[in-house]
Amino acid sequence: MAVLGNPDMLTRKIKLCHINAHITCRLCEGYLIDATTVTECLHTFCRSCLVKYLEENNTCPTCRIVIHQSHPLQYIGHDRTMQDIVYKLVPGLQEAEIKKQREFYQKLGMEVPGDIKGELCNMKAHLDQRNGEAKSEETANKEAGEEKPEEDNDYHRSDEQVSICLECNSSKLRGLKRKWIRCSAQATVLHLKKFIAKKLNLTSFNELDILCNEEILGKDHTLKFVVVTRWRFKKSPLLLHYRPKMDLL
Repeated sequence: MAVLGNPDMLTRKIKLCHINAHITCRLCEGYLIDATTVTECLHTFCRSCLVKYLEENNTCPTCRIVIHQSHPLQYIGHDRTMQDIVYKLVPGLQEAEIKKQREFYQKLGMEVPGDIKGELCNMKAHLDQRNGEAKSEETANKEAGEEKPEEDNDYHRSDEQVSICLECNSSKLRGLKRKWIRCSAQATVLHLKKFIAKKLNLTSFNELDILCNEEILGKDHTLKFVVVTRWRFKKSPLLLHYRPKMDLL
């Protein structure tokens, strides 16, 4: 009971170097950024490292298990829990990564995406709060209302947007009446499947494949990921094709 009553005995400090092997990427040997896990074996890597690796391989870099013979990118997914753990364990990593991304877009003369701007604002607010300089919630809400009153009831326009052209490349399906759409970059391929299925009155969205550059896209890929990995340096809109599953035409 004496041990249980002593708070010091319940606290155990662990050095970061002792757990580095669990929060670093095997490919770049750095801390995980945009952590992405292979669904077949649950090994995790930086998304950019894994995507680049899978351009020429179809096996897991750690255990060499075959992810998929022809479309390994469809069997990887963002691991938000792991990324949150890494950011909490490594001081300053999240702030440094966000600033690096902002500088990258500014160097290319491109507008900083909305999600990065939001992270920077959240980070600044967090630091201000730690320094005792945070404004009251009432004052902050008042200022926000004065600056952008027209956005009070708008929860989407501040997101990074993607322009898309949806073309049908199969005689078994009809084309959309309105094939040009604009939506959040955080929307996924699954969202597009559901959208197309509803417009075409299909019994299930699982009957569809969506392709970019003749490559079938994974349902969990965000449109931002598709643009960065499949449409980089190409002009808008992002051109995607849809067809029935297993349609080889």
